[in-house]
Amino acid sequence: MPIASRPDPAALRMCRCIIVGDRESVWNILSTNCPIGASAGTDSENPLTRTYIIRIIKPFAKAKPLERFRRDMHLTPERVEAEYEWVRRRAPTVVPIINDTRKRLGTLFETEVDGVSAATYKREVDAVFADGEVAVNVAGYVGLLRELDVEDDYPGFIVDEILGRELASTIAGGQPLALLAQATFHFADVHTHGEKGDRAGVDDLDAALAAGFQTRLPGWDWREGDSPFAIE
Repeated sequence: MPIASRPDPAALRMCRCIIVGDRESVWNILSTNCPIGASAGTDSENPLTRTYIIRIIKPFAKAKPLERFRRDMHLTPERVEAEYEWVRRRAPTVVPIINDTRKRLGTLFETEVDGVSAATYKREVDAVFADGEVAVNVAGYVGLLRELDVEDDYPGFIVDEILGRELASTIAGGQPLALLAQATFHFADVHTHGEKGDRAGVDDLDAALAAGFQTRLPGWDWREGDSPFAIE
């Protein structure tokens, strides 16, 4: 297969655009160097006019740009702070789920579990986001779930479930609370339903926040005293 003696400037520009996902620029370069309807033989010295290149690159170039998705998924300290504020403002939705979940679990395990107030929830949100390593990951999960959706709420779509249980365990902390939070997430998720028109990830996000914070907050008798397995 013939290869140009030196890299074509247009080809290099196109490669850079492909690497960063700039589809619109790729399409503009192709349109300028190889207009639709122009002859494109495989023996051309211009790599942009080779049939195999056009066949591969044009579908990529004509697709929707990825810039919006890249920007939404870019985490900065400012973005983490914005997600922190959103989680705090979510108290009117999350706190009732926490208390409903605790009541249901208390009935199942035949025990009384203390309720949680909005003020207590917000203080615990502050504590979670005060740890930068935890905060950046919690913010990432929250941001993904807030934007995540799937066509026709497809039943086989499980990405929101995976993200939800990982968010719950990250909020709860290390073991055994992490695993307990994951189990609680699936329990709470069954009873958590979003508003009509919400994205697929929103109800999983609410259930994950409720599961994670209810697990790490006090109120369970078994966590109040010393463990019988502790070695003095």
